[in-house]
Amino acid sequence: ADDCGLQTGDIIVKCGGVSVTSSEQFQSLLQENGETATDLQVHREGGSVTLSVSPEQNEKGAYCIGAWIRDSMAGIGTMTYYDPASGTYGALGHGITDVDTALLMPLYAGSITEATVKAVKRGERGSPGELKGDFSGSRDLGTVASNTEGGIFGSMEPCALTAGEPVPVAQADEVKTGPATILSNISGDETQEYAVEIVKIYPQSQATRNLLIRVTDSALLEKTGGIVQGMSGSPILQNGRLVGAVTHVLLNDPTQGYGILMENMLKAAG
Repeated sequence: ADDCGLQTGDIIVKCGGVSVTSSEQFQSLLQENGETATDLQVHREGGSVTLSVSPEQNEKGAYCIGAWIRDSMAGIGTMTYYDPASGTYGALGHGITDVDTALLMPLYAGSITEATVKAVKRGERGSPGELKGDFSGSRDLGTVASNTEGGIFGSMEPCALTAGEPVPVAQADEVKTGPATILSNISGDETQEYAVEIVKIYPQSQATRNLLIRVTDSALLEKTGGIVQGMSGSPILQNGRLVGAVTHVLLNDPTQGYGILMENMLKAAG
């Protein structure tokens, strides 16, 4: 793969003129091709590149090209909002990126389901914490239609999770420094409200880092150490309005993290 010019982050689109739909199907195409050199069409940095690769047999007799290929990803995150008028939702407040390249993953299809938090890895200075759990739903709740820098978005049917009174959205100029709250699930399937403080507002900064927030809730600090992975998308509320969503934790201080303004998240949703 390296010899033929394949690069980390390339997206394999076709193999020998046949559209690639999964890593398993790609491996089947390689077995059919054998040692004969074959063309790979890849997407790279917005353009298309055609390479020629010659597979080789490994110790088990399978034809390989010497590349680690990923075609899917799954994880636990937090849904930020559901709009009953349109049946659409937004989650995470940031995009889903490849764990190795940090590039935004192109989306073919996706779904959302219920999850139950089973354990918490507490955040420490220099070591981000994490929510650990299981996908508990027996069915998909909705689809993922887009993966953007401002979050993932899609549609879902009304259910028990979407019940409740709608909350108005705050415009950017209505968000102030000072006390606020976040809604998060750090145990089982129970969502609770925790106190935070909006320390700074950066409306023109990076897409997902408009707010600097600090966790002030003693119960949340004791359980998680502050903000942990899996809390991305937790709604930030202030004065009865939805002002944003949690997006990142500060590695050198897990009690603090960043958030996206809801106005910007909705722009990303289109």
